[in-house]
Amino acid sequence: MTVVFILAAMVLGAVIGSFMGVVLIRLPDGRPIVADRSACDTCDKQLEPFELIPVLSWVIQGGKCRECGSAIDRWQLASEVGAALIGAIAVLLSYFPIWAMLLGWQLLLLAMLDLRHLWLPRQLSALLGASGALFALVMGYWANDVMILVQSMVGGVFGFAALWLLGQGYLAWRGQEGLGGGDPPLLGAIGLWLGPLGVIHTLLVASLGGLAIAAVLWRAGQRITPDTMLPLGTLLALAAWPVFLWQGL
Repeated sequence: MTVVFILAAMVLGAVIGSFMGVVLIRLPDGRPIVADRSACDTCDKQLEPFELIPVLSWVIQGGKCRECGSAIDRWQLASEVGAALIGAIAVLLSYFPIWAMLLGWQLLLLAMLDLRHLWLPRQLSALLGASGALFALVMGYWANDVMILVQSMVGGVFGFAALWLLGQGYLAWRGQEGLGGGDPPLLGAIGLWLGPLGVIHTLLVASLGGLAIAAVLWRAGQRITPDTMLPLGTLLALAAWPVFLWQGL
């Protein structure tokens, strides 16, 4: 029965990931997301239903448009595969798989947006925060423990304030921005899901990830300076989901 649930979660994740891929590609350009039918980004040919099957259609078509032969954006495939894996892992490791999937998919989209565009839309961070507050409200009601909701609120304020103050301190020290404007709202939204201790753990894991990436870049011959840009939002998003799973163990 567990295998059935895992497969179902992977299929659902791939479908969600397909939509997320559209958001990832179209939203930064201000293009319609749901109003227009899916079409090739190069020749604008509308896609047939069988061309919309997540992952499988990409494999069958060799990652190319059937009409013009141009390459299908690999981020689309990455989104579908990543969301499918999140579904499987959530069923395997979380006591609250639906919530784990909801969090994981939102974090994946934000991570990809920041990695590809260095952009964290405030609307998506707000949606992440709203779902985190709802999670805390439901868990608090289920456990009859108001402190769950209190910790969520404290985590949200702490997460936002920690990065906002850090950014202001860096600005005062060096006279230039050191953090993107979307990073504090993202960590605030994460705090609503994870609470204040989860914020600390997320910062720790993200920092270790950033150091590892810097080390790899340095070994590859790239000069690392205080001005070297790393997608902090991506690091935070990728760190937060394992922390959420660990909190539930």
